[in-house]
Order: sequence, then C-alpha cells, then structure tokens
Amino acid sequence: MTKDKAPSFRPDLFALEAKKASGNKALPPVHLWNPEFCGDIDMHIKRDGSWDYMGSAISRPAMVKLFSTILRHDDDGKYYLVTPVEKIGIRVDDAPFVAVELRIEGSGQNQILHFRTNVDDVFIMDKDHPLRLEFATSGEPSPYILVRDRLEALITRSVYYELAEMAEEIDGQYGVWSTGNFFALGDAE
Repeated sequence: MTKDKAPSFRPDLFALEAKKASGNKALPPVHLWNPEFCGDIDMHIKRDGSWDYMGSAISRPAMVKLFSTILRHDDDGKYYLVTPVEKIGIRVDDAPFVAVELRIEGSGQNQILHFRTNVDDVFIMDKDHPLRLEFATSGEPSPYILVRDRLEALITRSVYYELAEMAEEIDGQYGVWSTGNFFALGDAE
C-alpha cells in the first residue's frame, strides 16, 4: 500500500487480532514481529496520555490498554501498532504513556520506587527503567521514565513533585535513589 492512501483500518478487527496475538497473558512479542507496513492511520496519543481515533476519544479503557500492548517505537523514531500480520503508524505527541502514580518502598539508598502508568503498567525505577529529564526553553522540566522497549512515560507534575520532595544532593546533582541507583533530577546550582 502506498503512503498516500490510508489503510482501511477497523479498530475492532485490529483489536481482535491483537488480543489473539497476546493470548491474554504477558505482553505480546512485538519486537519479534516484522509484518509489512500497511500505512498510517488517524490514531493519536496526546501528551496527557489520552488516545483518539479519527478525532474521537477512545473512551473504553480496555481498548486503550489492549492497543498499548502492541505499541512499538522503531528506530525510525515513529510509533506503530503491530500484530503478526499488520504494522500501522500512529501519532504520539510526546511520550505514549503517563506515569500517574508513585509508591515508595523503604528509604534512602535502599528505597525502591514503583511506578504505575495510565494503562496500568507497573514497574520499578532501576537500570532497565531509568529516569530522563528534558527542559523546555521556558526552563520547565519534562521528566520521563522508560517503561519498556523504547516506550517512555511522561511523569505527571504531581509525581514529579513527590520525587523532588525526596531528592538529595550527590556530587552537584539533585536526585533520588531506587534499587541502589541514583537518578538525577537536575543540577544542584
């Protein structure tokens, strides 16, 4: 299919194919699938983590969660929904997920920081799920955490403030500890 022509996308059939592929267990192995690119569709993940299709909100949380399990961020910098037989491009404003909850276990260097996303992915901040911080031209921080396979979550302002409250200074950097690793939140200057 050419890039000029939009694919005939049926969310219900695509979701059914995704559900069959996942088998209702662990995340599907989208990194192993290499189907032919079918084109881009008018699906969009906004900065606040909400999804829409053709300008209308996808209001069923189960559908959003299902689509999130077959989301892939490829080397070309684009985002795709992938099943064993289809690969379709979608738009993502910023990060595809939003970190909406933080749970702290322990304290100090031994504490473990648990995160939950808007699609209920739960993970621990560690070497495999590092924190990354960008600053807008206004100086406003945009903190991100790696969820899985090149897919990040934008950390909500309230969760970022929780992190900032527990920050300590180490070697000129403010940051937080999790799983024995120090994650910088910014310069101490």
